Amino acid sequence: MNPTACLLVIGNEILSGRTQDVNVQYIARRLSETGITLSEVRIIPDIRTVIVRNVTETRAAYDNVFTTGGIGPTHDDITSACVAESFGVPWVHHPETFRLLEAHFAPDAFNAARQRMATMPQGATPIRNSVSVAPGFTMGNVHVMAGVPRIMRAMFEEVLPTLPHGTPVTSQAWHANGLYEGALAASLEAIQHCYPTVDIGSYPYRLDESQRGVCLLCKGTDTQAVQDAATAVRNLIVEMGFRPQAGEPAKA
Repeated sequence: MNPTACLLVIGNEILSGRTQDVNVQYIARRLSETGITLSEVRIIPDIRTVIVRNVTETRAAYDNVFTTGGIGPTHDDITSACVAESFGVPWVHHPETFRLLEAHFAPDAFNAARQRMATMPQGATPIRNSVSVAPGFTMGNVHVMAGVPRIMRAMFEEVLPTLPHGTPVTSQAWHANGLYEGALAASLEAIQHCYPTVDIGSYPYRLDESQRGVCLLCKGTDTQAVQDAATAVRNLIVEMGFRPQAGEPAKA
């Protein structure tokens, strides 16, 4: 079994629609490439009790928990303190991080709000931030990262090599113009039954009036099973009188 992971996206701005989250896709793809199964994503508000409850639940259920958002200098950046509460440890001044930030900011700019970013759960290990210096941190199996995409990516790539990896997920896709889900549902279900270890997904697309149909994606950790399932999918498309095209349809 591959290691499992959960992602907690934290922030009122995501739930309100003010900010579009782009971190989920990046994290999911990179975890898949390294054989870590992203089993669940939760989007939760900047509410202390909600964050503490979700961190506590997910760190017990999964091998790894990643959080994004809520570790900046403002009043609503409460993720760090909530993680400390979840683990039952003090939220304390971290001298090494304080010195790092103090060296980065001009003396008149290193105010109390920025100094607050040098506070983290007792026993946490900082996650290096090559973009804007202020680090994230790892506490147990919980990896706390910024919400800003380019900063999150820098932190995530620092953490990923340190985690136990599994078997990477491989995938093969076929698509066909003019073919629709309703016509192939029963036959596709039969293929799925033949290859239970392969995740077979059906995704309609419409690029323009002449390019619309369905894409069938086979993915899993058993490379041979994925190849066999993809062959069965291709043969199904041919049997139904359509022309299979390798890969996913090009985006418009």
